[in-house]
Amino acid sequence: MAAEDYSNLSVQQKISALVRGIEGDERWNTALAKAPDAEAMLDLLESAANKLKLGLSRKELARTPPLRDWLWFKRNKPLLTIGDALPRYRQE
Repeated sequence: MAAEDYSNLSVQQKISALVRGIEGDERWNTALAKAPDAEAMLDLLESAANKLKLGLSRKELARTPPLRDWLWFKRNKPLLTIGDALPRYRQE
């Protein structure tokens, strides 16, 4: 993940940069899928945002889609699961 200047971007743009930064990275996808709960997942997302120097607060991470939705699914059981029941945050 390369550090750039994100200070002039909106929260949504910073979240998009974070998602692009971790998208397709097997280590991040595995870590997010195996996080025991939403708080642990939020810790991982906060760590990734800090590595990218995005300047996102924990509250912004938790309230902004698509991360808000990822956290919701971590806190709540999905209505339907297919396969091994591990969430897939990005599918090709």
